[in-house]
Amino acid sequence: MTLQIFALDGIGEVRPGDDLAALTVAAADGRLRDGDILAVTSKIVSKAEDRFVQADDREQAITDETVRLVASRETPGGTVRIVQNRLGIIAAAAGVDSSSVPVGTVLLLPEDPDRSARILVDAIRERLGIRVGVIVTDTLGRAWRVGQTDAAIGIAGMDAVEDLRGTRDEYGQEMSVTITATADAIAGAADLVKGKAQGLPIAVIRGLGHLVHDEPRPVSAADLLRPHAEDMFHTGAAESWAAGRAEGWSVGRAEGYDEGYAAALREHGIEP
Repeated sequence: MTLQIFALDGIGEVRPGDDLAALTVAAADGRLRDGDILAVTSKIVSKAEDRFVQADDREQAITDETVRLVASRETPGGTVRIVQNRLGIIAAAAGVDSSSVPVGTVLLLPEDPDRSARILVDAIRERLGIRVGVIVTDTLGRAWRVGQTDAAIGIAGMDAVEDLRGTRDEYGQEMSVTITATADAIAGAADLVKGKAQGLPIAVIRGLGHLVHDEPRPVSAADLLRPHAEDMFHTGAAESWAAGRAEGWSVGRAEGYDEGYAAALREHGIEP
């Protein structure tokens, strides 16, 4: 297998109402082929969809986009909040972006990144008559790992994962748990050529045509989110502490500790 990844230059500054499909086709200048996958930075999708919000207070915009606080920490630069946003994504600052936008505004993630990806896929296929897949990407941090990388938050025209369960490895052993996060892997690889400040928001990935659908069918980047029931680390620090305190107080009352147990908790700085 040969894999090629290259960025499209000439996209320029994207403004509300811009036709991303037209900009992409023009920048590609005849270089797109059947089976190509496009990794598109969410920022230009949000700009084209006018996801700007007047917000002198970025923190309030983050709060408005937050469904659940996972963790927070005070740093020299201010409070860092890891939250679950309305798309189900767990990320710092709910994906609210204040870089490369007019002063006094912030940029929210696309309202429906999967739909944004589908619009691009349909328009490019109609214009060029070739099969393409589209991944809308955003930069995310990673638990237990240093640094950020791009991941898929929207997808259309291709598979989000490769489920290898039931297949056999080179030793003939059946694989029972292997599901490859293909769209995330592609997003991360594409980020190597797009960069963060090079003005190259779209990358073309060539050589993975087997992932691209012949006919449109429902797919979603939500397939990459681990279901709550299977997530061993679903609760954040605050939720875990609260649950532990509640359980400890419940056990203490059941065992008849009552105020004595409460006093012991208070000695350790825990309010029952």
